[in-house]
Amino acid sequence: MKDLFERIHQNKGPLGKWASQAEGYFVFPKLEGPISNRMHFQGKEVITWSVNDYLGLANHPEVREVDAQAAQDYGSAYPMGARMMSGHTDMHEKLERELASFVNKEAAYLLNFGYQGILSTIDTLVSKNDVIVYDVDSHACIIDGVRLHMGKRFTYQHNDIESLEKNLVRAQNVAEQTGGGILVISEGVFGMRGEQGKLKEIVALKQKFNFRLLVDDAHGFGTLGATGAGAGEEQGVQDDIDVYFATFAKSLASTGAFIAADREIIDFLRYNMRSQMFAKSLQMQLVVGALKRLDMLRTRPEFKAKLWENVENLQSGLKSRGFDIGTTQSCVTPVYLKGSIPEAMVLVRDLRENYGIFCSIVVYPVIPKGLILLRLIPTASHNLEDIEITLEAFASIREKLENGVYKKLSSAIAQPQE
Repeated sequence: MKDLFERIHQNKGPLGKWASQAEGYFVFPKLEGPISNRMHFQGKEVITWSVNDYLGLANHPEVREVDAQAAQDYGSAYPMGARMMSGHTDMHEKLERELASFVNKEAAYLLNFGYQGILSTIDTLVSKNDVIVYDVDSHACIIDGVRLHMGKRFTYQHNDIESLEKNLVRAQNVAEQTGGGILVISEGVFGMRGEQGKLKEIVALKQKFNFRLLVDDAHGFGTLGATGAGAGEEQGVQDDIDVYFATFAKSLASTGAFIAADREIIDFLRYNMRSQMFAKSLQMQLVVGALKRLDMLRTRPEFKAKLWENVENLQSGLKSRGFDIGTTQSCVTPVYLKGSIPEAMVLVRDLRENYGIFCSIVVYPVIPKGLILLRLIPTASHNLEDIEITLEAFASIREKLENGVYKKLSSAIAQPQE
């Protein structure tokens, strides 16, 4: 019999094998200072394109004042206990009512974390007789939620409605045998590529198939739609989304999440979602802070307008300079380049050290081998100077990449630890 840890000693994983070269700089970096368009990294000021503070609320004076007062009034522990036992308050109910109203649903339920929340929502919605059909490019939290499912599950090709329809036929055949139902899962905005899920086309398939639709709108909530209610509002199908999920960790610049649906569905989730039934209630300071942020999202459209001004300037500037930003339909701005992982490491170091640009780097296995993805997250805090500096820097690093400068420098990088 093998030692349980033998596998860990022998295989660090596709990212872990680079830990000795990457940790502290490329992964687990430390951004310091107030959350804003410019922060500090290893003692230097950098233009920050990797913080999901879409509306620029994280350090807004009004938000900071409410957060500070809530901490003063309630501390960081109240209320103690799970919601079902001793952690329920009027303020939790108020936030749920306002969230439900904002996304045009009958009811909502607060969740402690986004990742945990969507995972356990999936687990609670389906039984072993049900079938899940989900987009192959779904976020890790959705994939982990699907892994908990004891029944059948099928993936469809990313945003491919023909593939979805074929898999719905398969799911329908299984469900007819088991006596179960079908849950389709898509994201409102796919956070890596920036593409919106084809919610309108998915909803249209309800005329042909009997299924329920769950949408994870982490990146769409607060950024898309006339009011900011998300991708469903943007595409005119919000009413047809059966269960709507969003996190506070993006547009609301906080911690927590919520699900919204018909009241009967929310009541079922409240009484059966184990991750909430047996977990401490969301702290009051976060609830009060979320109420303030939601009010600003609802009543101050200038934040969203400034965000999209920056998005359009950044994305149009990249495209006019010949950069490949894929088919993004959101604030998420991917820039695709060709190169190896060592070249990517040298390129990103150059960006940070010599151009003062901090953005996220994505390489294999998240994207195919031979590609480098630089992921930019514009926010309402950025300005035209930030954008122009970044565009000039990207033009310069692309030239170096194409001329083999980074390839030559990357030869000095040690081989990954196997």
